[in-house]
Parts: sequence; C-alpha cells; structure tokens
Amino acid sequence: MNVVECIALTKVFQDFWGRDKVRAVDKLDMEVRPGEVFGLLGPNGSGKSTTIKMLLGLLYPTSGAARILGKMPTDTAVKAQIGFLPEESYLYRYLNAYETLDYYGRLFKLDRYERKRRTEQLIEKVGLKKAGKRPVGTYSKGMARRIGLAQALVNDPDLLILDEPTSGLDPAGTLKVKNVIKELAERGKTVILSSHLLADVEDVCDRVVIMYGGKQQAVGTVEELLKRQDTTQILARELDAGTIQQISELIRKSGSEVMRVDHPTDRLEDLFFRVIADAQKQQLETAGAEESAGMPEFLSARKETRTGTDLVESLVEAGKDAPKAPMMTPVESESKPAARSDVLDELTAGARSGATDADATTPADDKKKIDDTSRPKSDVLDRLMGNDNK
Repeated sequence: MNVVECIALTKVFQDFWGRDKVRAVDKLDMEVRPGEVFGLLGPNGSGKSTTIKMLLGLLYPTSGAARILGKMPTDTAVKAQIGFLPEESYLYRYLNAYETLDYYGRLFKLDRYERKRRTEQLIEKVGLKKAGKRPVGTYSKGMARRIGLAQALVNDPDLLILDEPTSGLDPAGTLKVKNVIKELAERGKTVILSSHLLADVEDVCDRVVIMYGGKQQAVGTVEELLKRQDTTQILARELDAGTIQQISELIRKSGSEVMRVDHPTDRLEDLFFRVIADAQKQQLETAGAEESAGMPEFLSARKETRTGTDLVESLVEAGKDAPKAPMMTPVESESKPAARSDVLDELTAGARSGATDADATTPADDKKKIDDTSRPKSDVLDRLMGNDNK
C-alpha cells in the first residue's frame, strides 16, 4: 500500500462572489511509496504548499481525492502518524529546547520517562546540547530549524513532511539535516521533501515530481530525470595529447564529434567539508551547533501496530478525568510564583480540554477565587514570560 496517493487532486480558490480566482493544484496524480524520500519541486506558486496543506487535512480539495496510509487526511488517527516541519518554525520563544520537546511530547500523551528519553536523544541528534537550556527565542534561524526538525520527530512518525528544512542553515547544518533524512529512510520512514534548493533534493530524494502551474510536469527517479540520453561521457585516467588526438579522430570517423575535453572538478560542497574536517582534526572550539553520530534509539526501534485511536477524543477524555488544581485566593496566587513545570502543565491541559470553570463562586464578603487551571492561555504565557525575565 502506498503511503500517499493523490488522484486528480484539484484545489481552486474563489473570490468573494464564488468565482474561480486561482487554480492552485490542477488534477494532480501522485503516489509516494513506503520508505522512500519523495521530492516536491517547483517555483513559487506552482502548488507545492497547497498540496502539502491538503495532505495534512488543513485544506479541502475542490475535486479529486488524497489518501494518507489508506485513509482520509482529516482522520485524526492518521495525523498522529505524521511529523510536519513547516516553512517557518512556530515555537514558544520563552521555552528552551528541552521544554519545547517535552511540551510536544505531552500533546502526544507520552509518559514522563519516554518524553525525557526522546528529548535527550533528539537534542543530541540535532546538535543543540550546549544550547539546550537557552530560550528558543534567542536561537538563530538555523538553530530554530534544528529544533523544529526535532519536534517533527518526537512522535516517531511514519510519514515526515518537510517544507524547506534546510532554510537558514549553514553548509554543516544542511549536511546534518540531509544525513538525518537519509538515515530515517533507511529505517523505513517515508519522507516528503519540498525545497527550492535543487542540490539538496538531488542528494537525498529517490523520486521527484516537478510542478508548474499546479500541474505535474515531470516525475521519476533523480537518475532518470537527470540522464542526458543524447550525450555519452568517457572518463579515463590522465591521457597525453597524442592519445586524445587519436580518440578524437576515431570518434569523428564514427560520424560523431568531440564536444569537450577537460578535467573533472570537485563540487564546492566537497571542498568545503574537506577544509572543515581538517579544522576539526585540530580540535578547534566553535560556538555553533555540534555534530553527532547515530540515530535516536526510539526512531530505530520497530514500532507496534497502531490501534487507530482517535487522538482528539483521547485528549478530551484525558482532560475530563484530570484532577482540578487547588483553588487559591488572589493574594495567594500573587505571592506564590508558578514553577515553569506548572506552566507547562497548564499549557498541556489547555490544549487537551479548553474548558473553564466559569461557575466557581465564593461568598460575597470574600474575594473571588480563581481556579488556576481556568486561566486563559494568554495569561499562562504572560506568567511564563514573567518567570523567564526574573
């Protein structure tokens, strides 16, 4: 069974009067096989992002259909099996890297031990161990992309969708991400990679589709699409001028011609990493991200078959059964600063239920008591910011 299938997938955006305005995706037929890295290529406005949003269930197709693991993209059980890195990383800027991954782990109902284990492994894998205690709001764009990749992997997804994963990364960071993608594919993960950097796609993708005007213009393996059938290349060790002349005459007698005789050159990327490797041998210190080897253990292990439990319903039920926090007076709540872990609990509780206890009242001669769990998310974030600034 294919991991992703698009059948005549079409999306038309309309104006206020219901008239067709933009045909973003036009009858796209596409399949992504298990364990492959599939590239989405095309200029701006070619329909890549719209296709990704339909695969994630964020947009409904105008016509046609899309299937993820044999199910509709809107099926929440399917969403639990997808990891997504958007083009712009949306992170809580006052949480550090450990707290960020812990928070996303809570949303997937991972127990404390498993959250801690995965967080440690992922932070080491993306090279942010030294910067793990810093608020992510102080990270550079490249470092934010690294932690964004880690959060996309925290639920051990079967399908990973990456939108411009190497945007803002230096060459070392770009190579790190490409190596992670290759390792994930070797362990049976399926990856959809959307990128404007053609060299990155060429290095890691098994197959690619090139889109323009919302339509599929070409699809196939990288080797098939790049091979020039009308040209033959002969690569040999160093030849003297006389031998080259003889070969050229032989080629002309055969009815063809010698188009060029030169020496092959290295890629700039290869030269760059040779220079970096020489510098690392000297054990020079760097303030940037570190390099690491190996894949996090939980991503390497064989997973049990998923039950297909609806994620949203399970979160709601968990929120109903969660015990209420003890009530405090305004004076008590102001005198007792909230620990960062308490704030994380409130954020998670808010995501699970969103319910408030608006009916709680006190006698008229007492001040109104506030249930700590009923605070709106904005208040919780303000408290988080306050604790961080103290």
